[in-house]
Amino acid sequence: MASRAVPERDAIPPATRWVRWFGEIGIDDVGLVGGKNASLGEMLRELSPLGVPVPDGFAVTAEAYRYCLEAAGLSEEIRAIYAGRDPQSVEDLEQRSRRLRGRILQAELPEDLELEILAAYRELARRSGAEDPFVAVRSSATAEDLPTASFAGAHQTLLGVRGEAELLQAVRECFASLHTPRAIRYREDMGFDHDKVLLSVGVQRMVRSDLASSGVIFTLDTETGFREVVVIDAVWGLGENIVQGKVVPDEFKVHKPTLLQGYRPLVSKKLGGKEFKLVFNEHTHLLENLPVSTAQREAYCLSDAEALTLADWALKIEAHYSRRRGQPTPMDIEFAKDGLTGQLFIVQARPETIHSQKTGLALEVFRLEGQGPVLTQGIAVGEKIAAGAARVIHDPSGIARFQPGEVLVTRATDPDWEPIMKIASAIVTERGGRTSHAAIVARELGIPAVVGTGDATRAITAGQEVTVSCAEGEVGRVYAGRLEFSTQTLDPSTLGPTRTQILMNVGDPEQAFKLALWPGDGVGLARMEFIFASYVQVHPLALTRYATLAPAVQAQVDRLTKGYADKTEYFVDKLSQGIATLAAAFYPRPVILRFSDFKTNEYAHLLGGEAFEPKEENPMIGWRGASRYYHPDYKEGFLLEVAAVKRVREAMGLKNLKVMIPFCRTPEEGRRVLEVLKEGGLERGLEELEVYVMAEIPSNVLEAEAFAELFDGFSIGSNDLTQLILGVDRDSAQVAPLFDERLPSVKRACAMLLETAHAKGRKVGICGQAPSDYPEFAAFLVEHGIDSISLNPDSVWRIKSRILEAEAALQKGEAT
Repeated sequence: MASRAVPERDAIPPATRWVRWFGEIGIDDVGLVGGKNASLGEMLRELSPLGVPVPDGFAVTAEAYRYCLEAAGLSEEIRAIYAGRDPQSVEDLEQRSRRLRGRILQAELPEDLELEILAAYRELARRSGAEDPFVAVRSSATAEDLPTASFAGAHQTLLGVRGEAELLQAVRECFASLHTPRAIRYREDMGFDHDKVLLSVGVQRMVRSDLASSGVIFTLDTETGFREVVVIDAVWGLGENIVQGKVVPDEFKVHKPTLLQGYRPLVSKKLGGKEFKLVFNEHTHLLENLPVSTAQREAYCLSDAEALTLADWALKIEAHYSRRRGQPTPMDIEFAKDGLTGQLFIVQARPETIHSQKTGLALEVFRLEGQGPVLTQGIAVGEKIAAGAARVIHDPSGIARFQPGEVLVTRATDPDWEPIMKIASAIVTERGGRTSHAAIVARELGIPAVVGTGDATRAITAGQEVTVSCAEGEVGRVYAGRLEFSTQTLDPSTLGPTRTQILMNVGDPEQAFKLALWPGDGVGLARMEFIFASYVQVHPLALTRYATLAPAVQAQVDRLTKGYADKTEYFVDKLSQGIATLAAAFYPRPVILRFSDFKTNEYAHLLGGEAFEPKEENPMIGWRGASRYYHPDYKEGFLLEVAAVKRVREAMGLKNLKVMIPFCRTPEEGRRVLEVLKEGGLERGLEELEVYVMAEIPSNVLEAEAFAELFDGFSIGSNDLTQLILGVDRDSAQVAPLFDERLPSVKRACAMLLETAHAKGRKVGICGQAPSDYPEFAAFLVEHGIDSISLNPDSVWRIKSRILEAEAALQKGEAT
């Protein structure tokens, strides 16, 4: 039923009873205006002076919703419709929802309520300087946006509402949305009484992000719960495309501790597909999802400066809510950029409801044991593995066919899909990013999801048995068949502290936030080669000597470095992001980065590398490590590595990053490398920089005293050291059985190094494979006073137990 005729402007009294301006809302008004609108009011009043802009607006209170029902005589009728509902029947849910919403939409708003809403709208017009301004009309239930229940997407939001008649109709539609099927089901799942949940309506001046960009911000990592980063997802146009999973957004990650210190720690950014943008048609007042131009798809929709600004605001909002609740409160925030003014706004904030509810540090670790063909891959959501029969559903009409335990495969999901998502073993979508609807629900349900695959509904056959793995880093994979996998629950509290530092060998930045939650003292070996291969993918000299490349190779380099006017900046930018992610994850614990140690044949496999690498008979003992760094045929490439490290330490403030020189044959070579580091702006001892050297050549042991004069410490590379002491190629099948780090000659070399280095006041660690494979070798090192042992992540628990035993035995022996 249409609303009564809109009265003349001068006939409307000022708002007094049913409307609250956001700036006047206090924490005690949450029961009146719901979680979301109350939080907006708090931000306007308390955070705006801190520099966090929020669009002006007002709330039609939850009491107004109750008043509307009572005035229309609907309260008892609504209770009657809910009575006797079969919670297992989707059909029953749909029928009752239609009746409930129909009755509310047919009811007129009480006249005094209408007058107050219109008075507030006209005041908003006066404040904004525009007659009949466009507004966003947003629902907010009194049980919504709580720390334990978000109700995200369950209620109605209408964008681009303009004019008084449209506004009144929008308010009624929001009131009715309290009774959508997804809202009803969510309340029942969360244990809320339907009769006790009310709904308020927020009316905000609409930010024209359809002409610019928008997105979401989390003040923790959404996959692991790691709390020291701000994660920003952004798209062109309105943000609904993110929530609905229709596009893959740009992603930015900012390190919180060093941002608070005044640095610019944008530690990671990834370009999303952004295939569509949701825009508002001013003529039809309808939303349209339009294709994005190639130029916009290949450009970030936020500048680095804007991402850092949003992260700064997010920290202020998180601090505000943490003070309010008296405990740390990670936040889920929405932002919008006005395309008319270029100004950024925060448009919504609520507590994050998944990772923030977890207590204790017990970790469930999934490991894929079997192998099979990869059918498709995308963004991993969560860290679990699940297997089941694939149910390929192209549109909501196929939802009824879904059976419990199946793997849902579809293009994208929205809240209407939630009833079957709750019974799925895993979810696979073609579209969407980490903050899409499918990703959010999968995290909440604790099931793995692979989103943004691009081809899942074509690559996976209906009924096919598949395994969905999100336990292999940021890339989630769907394998053919039911593969074997194992799970292990680890409780760090069961193991006490050790005298010996327990570090980890970590090469993949995509695993860093997860591994940083494990008990440990830092990273003893971060391999730059992995970051080269996965982040950079191109030989550094192919960028510094681009003009010498063959035309076909130039074309490949051009595609890879698209968007960078300076090709060497591409290298420094990408490499610094990979390094910074590792350093940020473990901050302030030490992270020791080993400069690149590819062999010549491995460098040649990088894009453009073949033109710059010699053919060697034995690359293992050829032109590698330190000998490359000062050589005129590679020095300029090494200086790019140095520039990336310098950016991480100085621009991003990650001073916990230390560096290590591999395969340094002589002290003279060490001196020459230190000179090149200084030339590139890194000087040992300045800005807390420590420089280590690998001890992996017999000369490192025999001349340990001279090396100790140059470096802050040693890290034993047991693989190469064993190989070179024994003269064994460990990759040769014929002599590989002779390779054994536990042989007396190898152990004696380690003991010699420890004695000499400690006499010179230098630290000694080990980052080779031996302690991870052989607990007895780890115990031997402990007995000889090694300072740190860096282990493969999967062996930390097992070896730490052995180290504790060795330390206890050693202490007992000393006591006697």
